[in-house]
Amino acid sequence: MVDITRANHLLADFHQLANTKTSRSFDKTFPLKIGIDLGTSSIVLAVLDHQDRPVYGSFEFAEVIRDGLVVNYVEAVQIVSRLVSEAEQVLGVAIEKAATAIPPGTVGNDKKIVSNVLESAGIEVTTVIDEPEAAACLLDMHHGGVIDVGGGTTGISIIENDQVVLTIDEPTGGTHMSLVLAGHYRISFQEAELLKRDHKQERDNFIIVKPVIDKMAEITKTILAQHPISPLYVVGGASYFEEFASAFSAYIGVPVIRPDYPQFVTPLGIAKASILD
Repeated sequence: MVDITRANHLLADFHQLANTKTSRSFDKTFPLKIGIDLGTSSIVLAVLDHQDRPVYGSFEFAEVIRDGLVVNYVEAVQIVSRLVSEAEQVLGVAIEKAATAIPPGTVGNDKKIVSNVLESAGIEVTTVIDEPEAAACLLDMHHGGVIDVGGGTTGISIIENDQVVLTIDEPTGGTHMSLVLAGHYRISFQEAELLKRDHKQERDNFIIVKPVIDKMAEITKTILAQHPISPLYVVGGASYFEEFASAFSAYIGVPVIRPDYPQFVTPLGIAKASILD
């Protein structure tokens, strides 16, 4: 039996902090753990205390990352600088170091570019972790599969004995949902992005984007046929639909666990995995 009660509690706390940009009290004799996640649809800053409890959070929607690559470097630096400055004002401490994450399989200059963004914003990068490892860290997961439904891609990672032994990243994600909505309603991509986040229209939107979700599930089903494993967790902002996990489970034929506020699993995991002096 998988118990993600603690993870859900942390995610709920962080969700409240990130949406109000308020902070919780913390012991200033210990350094804070900072994580900065450069996602396809948003950049998230997560702050934990030395006991891995959320202290502060913030995020800003942005289109500066595409399929794990920085496509607008200057704007990415500006957003990170802004989020860090706001956090410093609220917390009353300087933020000089942080951890970050990269999509699995990222190599060469693409691997360095995320760190370069943070460094250009005046932040020393202490830890760079793969996104599925960050998710596993937050979930205290040592064995199983992580299905990370991001903006541009769906990544499936198999973890055994705390090690990522297989990763597949396919170009189907939240962006494709928005494109389907844009085509259905004959609206712009930007309007479709906002519509996708409208919880009042979630049921109707889910029916429209379900073929995209089925494609994600088919990718996962193919991988599991070759590498069966459990439990399976689905994370990432594009999995926020209430019916996502049940529809995904029905398609692949095995249970799928979706934490609360799945868009914040990776950012919190990055912060939790950060290395302190």
